[in-house]
Amino acid sequence: MDNQKLLKWSAGTAIVTSGLLLTLAGLFLYQHAAGGSSAINEWNAPAVITEIKQLNELVTVRYSMERVVALKEERQPLGEESILLMVEGEVLAGIDLGALSTNDCEVNGGHVVIMLPRAKILHAGLNEKYTKVWDRRITWWTPWVAPDLDLEHKARLTALDEIQAAAMRMGMLEEAQRHAQTAIEALLHGLKLQATVKTK
Repeated sequence: MDNQKLLKWSAGTAIVTSGLLLTLAGLFLYQHAAGGSSAINEWNAPAVITEIKQLNELVTVRYSMERVVALKEERQPLGEESILLMVEGEVLAGIDLGALSTNDCEVNGGHVVIMLPRAKILHAGLNEKYTKVWDRRITWWTPWVAPDLDLEHKARLTALDEIQAAAMRMGMLEEAQRHAQTAIEALLHGLKLQATVKTK
């Protein structure tokens, strides 16, 4: 069966809340550093990496988007089936700090150089409360052909893929990388360390 995907985007809106997330992350990092700095007097690479990896996945950017997705399937021998889906999706991006190793850290006295992994999408999903089928039509002259029960599921997957792609086109990963570097610098400064944070 041949499938033809017709993606129709509404004007939509992208709500970027990275500033708030970064502020909250910075506050948490500062409090975390203030509470743990007195326990370690001499820093080395394993100790620094242990402190950073406690944060696990550092989410620094959140995008929320509304979209309209249309999906059409050609049916054999004649006709077609289509669906119009309105969705609201959320994409979170940040750094997986669990991937850090001591090879990514260089300590020279009170100065630390950290090589962060590249930012990636950590979560993407649809808000079910605001996701609904707006229209669904079947037009063919072969009544023995059953409707595709998975068409809505396919439309949801298409919507999720397109929302992630749109977030990346908007520079989400680059923004997440910048904010992660700032947050890690704040953590290390809270530990009384001079910090240089780079990207692999």
